[in-house]
Amino acid sequence: MIKDAFLSDPRKSGLDAEHPVSDEAVLQTSPHTPATVLLGVTGCVAAYKSAEVVRGLQKAGIRVKVVMTAHAQEFVGAATFRALTREPVAVGLFDAPGAPLHHISLAQEADLFLIAPCTANVMAKLAAGIADDILTTTALATEAPLLIAPAMNVRMYEAPATRENRERLIGRGVRFIDAEVGYLACGDVGKGRLADVDAIVDAALEALGHRRDLKGLRVLVTAGPTVEAIDPVRCITNHSSGKMGYALAEAALARGAQVDLVSGPVALCAPAGASLHQAQSAQDMLEAARRCFPGVDIALFAAAVCDMRPKEAASKKLKKGNDDERLSLLEFVANPDILATLAAEKSPGQMVVGFAAETDEVATNAQKKLAAKGADLIVANRVGEGLVFGEDCNTALLVDAEGASALPTMRKRALADVILDKAVGMLEDRKAR
Repeated sequence: MIKDAFLSDPRKSGLDAEHPVSDEAVLQTSPHTPATVLLGVTGCVAAYKSAEVVRGLQKAGIRVKVVMTAHAQEFVGAATFRALTREPVAVGLFDAPGAPLHHISLAQEADLFLIAPCTANVMAKLAAGIADDILTTTALATEAPLLIAPAMNVRMYEAPATRENRERLIGRGVRFIDAEVGYLACGDVGKGRLADVDAIVDAALEALGHRRDLKGLRVLVTAGPTVEAIDPVRCITNHSSGKMGYALAEAALARGAQVDLVSGPVALCAPAGASLHQAQSAQDMLEAARRCFPGVDIALFAAAVCDMRPKEAASKKLKKGNDDERLSLLEFVANPDILATLAAEKSPGQMVVGFAAETDEVATNAQKKLAAKGADLIVANRVGEGLVFGEDCNTALLVDAEGASALPTMRKRALADVILDKAVGMLEDRKAR
């Protein structure tokens, strides 16, 4: 029997010696800061594809800033990248009066400098150490890894000078995403076409050390509260902020999954790339989740669904003084159990994860919920007394048929990756049998 140690200090759980809860872990309260990719855009017909690269990186949770050459602006405007990134776009050495050494500030901000597309001219400048504009000056100043996706005419690509410049840059540790063979803008056919956008995004994420282990998988996440109407003005709901569910969606997207996010009303922006399905009531959420469920590999039911709803919602506002009797005698009926309903419909290749927010006997109740709902994994946590709801950190317990593991206090975004690790591992074990 699992000892319930979440009744007082969650750090004293001690349920899993492999996951000790240290003071250092408890103090990990800094916000989740996404990696920053500085995207260099040069003067090439393929420059329009840079906008797709921005979107692909954003879907993986990456912050993108753009630096452009003067010639690049002949093909695509800086306004396009400002709209996509919601960041200033660097187009000249002196275009940021507040940062007199703009190329230095950009260079220091980047975790990765990706140039896509990169022309033969810019490649030659980089190889020679020439720094005569904002892009090449920043490239020379940065200590971030440099990743280049060249695009040019086939004869330019195969020219001895281009090959020598490429080898010189590779010798300095610069990585390349090879151009593709195909129909080129000039009408020629050959090698020189910009690599596929997905290949560029994957290479950038790999350079950043991001896992893409969920690529090809579809993930369903429910998040936030449900709202059950009493009348057009009043409702019954709960304190859920939706942060845990949204963190799960963000983490799954960053690891390459296709994500369906079924969300109750929250004050959060859906992660870029998620398919958002909005729901109000428990019945709305069940219907939206059920439409998505047959095609998913992993379903994470993180929403805080109201167990009950008024039997009948009034068509007009119930007024104090006029409708006191009806207000004092509200009749409730049970809402559908979304987790249990869909877990009963799962196929052998699907992994179902439920969540349990408990005020007491956390481990015991999580174990009971695992059996009663038909889930494969329960993520349990203690709530109340200011814990969890609306907070950025959480202390959780993972419960499956093999037992329980207590996790240290961590950011919900970090916890999301731990939960996904567990779910993916269980899914792979099941497929291996």
